Amino acid sequence: MDPCPFVRVLVGNLALKMPASASPATPRASGSGVHPTAARCHCRIRLNKMPYQTASAPLLPATEDGPASCTAAFAAAFHVSKADLDRAAARPAAALLLAARRRRTARLKVAVYAGRGGGVSASCGGGGATSGRLLGKVVLPLDLRAAMAKPVVFHSGWVAVGSRRGKAAAAASSSARAQLSITVRAEPDPRFVFQFDGEPECSPQVLQVKGSMKQPMFTCRFSCRSSSDLRSRSVQSDPGARNWLAKLGSERERAGKERKGWSVTVHDLSGSPVALASMVTPFVASPGTDHVSRSSPGAWLILRPADGTWAPWGRLECWRGRGDTLGYRFELVPGHATGGAGVCVAEASVPASRGGRFAIDLTAAAQPFWCSSSGDMGHGIWPFGGFVMSAAVQGEGRCSRPTVEVGVAHVGCAEDAAAFVALAAAVDLSMDACRLFSCKLRRELSTASRAEFLR
Repeated sequence: MDPCPFVRVLVGNLALKMPASASPATPRASGSGVHPTAARCHCRIRLNKMPYQTASAPLLPATEDGPASCTAAFAAAFHVSKADLDRAAARPAAALLLAARRRRTARLKVAVYAGRGGGVSASCGGGGATSGRLLGKVVLPLDLRAAMAKPVVFHSGWVAVGSRRGKAAAAASSSARAQLSITVRAEPDPRFVFQFDGEPECSPQVLQVKGSMKQPMFTCRFSCRSSSDLRSRSVQSDPGARNWLAKLGSERERAGKERKGWSVTVHDLSGSPVALASMVTPFVASPGTDHVSRSSPGAWLILRPADGTWAPWGRLECWRGRGDTLGYRFELVPGHATGGAGVCVAEASVPASRGGRFAIDLTAAAQPFWCSSSGDMGHGIWPFGGFVMSAAVQGEGRCSRPTVEVGVAHVGCAEDAAAFVALAAAVDLSMDACRLFSCKLRRELSTASRAEFLR
């Protein structure tokens, strides 16, 4: 399998230093506009036209002469594919030499605000409204092509915060303006890219994509099955697995509105099953409502083959969140080394109407995570930090052919990739499983003989 080139841009080490001349009594006397003790500060960070990310910027004494004492905390991460860079470079041929120089760069924009704002901590993809008063902006050009082959540090140190008050204020000396400490670096982040050639419930092929080339990698088979089916095929020799399978819907499977028994088996090209996503807790409407609530989510178990049977690898819970969203939580199902407790590695939501991206990104993680390693099915550690996987999720009623990206560091064999493909299929099907129960599902999802219907 050949990976596709990606670049990961990391921003951190944020801190703000205010000019000593500023004071609460004269808040607009300088380009900074805020005394160090008058407010807390935060930054909105954006790469090109990607969604904003927000992070706090601690205030340092005005006498600080370097960023060495800054927190070195992670602030934001952006992921750029080679195709994105190629599109950014494809500008009209009539551009002059100066424009030709600019087309090879990306622009990192940092807006610095004073005052408590919504989402002061780093938020991946969060672009909500920010309160507080704008102090100024910083724009850094980045030549991301240089980071395709090796890590590059574009900036590390202090930079003057530009004023929002026009040319007159911009002409003020940097000593009378706020200064921002920021470190910006980029590094290669290759990924395997897979694409379903049909909707998961239609038992499609899964293609590996590299540039314009696509080749079959897996096949999927969707079916409707009962919970007892999975119990009979579970790992009888693994007590840890039985702990998770004990949560099957005995008490949850009641008459009424529920969606249950869906599964997707991923096969390699030889026809051998290499991963399984099975709905182990039915998606049931909460009492008095028409939707699956967070207090009673439906759940999938992602399994991998081990010694002729299935071993649990991950557990996905989904529900209908506030504001018409699909909420999700994904946990790794570790072995006996951690006492069988699940490790949550992703919890967020995507809009149900227009879709979004399901992502596992441990860039800001403080601890390593345990999971089954590839090969001997022993125990290994996911690499500290970094991108793990993402999958496109289409909105309700739209044709969905998920595209799955998996970090190279997390794929040691085809079975590793298949587990992420099965997880992506489960996320996509959860969009239908969490639809309002007043909405009728398509035949592919509601007919128990769907597998035979396809054959």
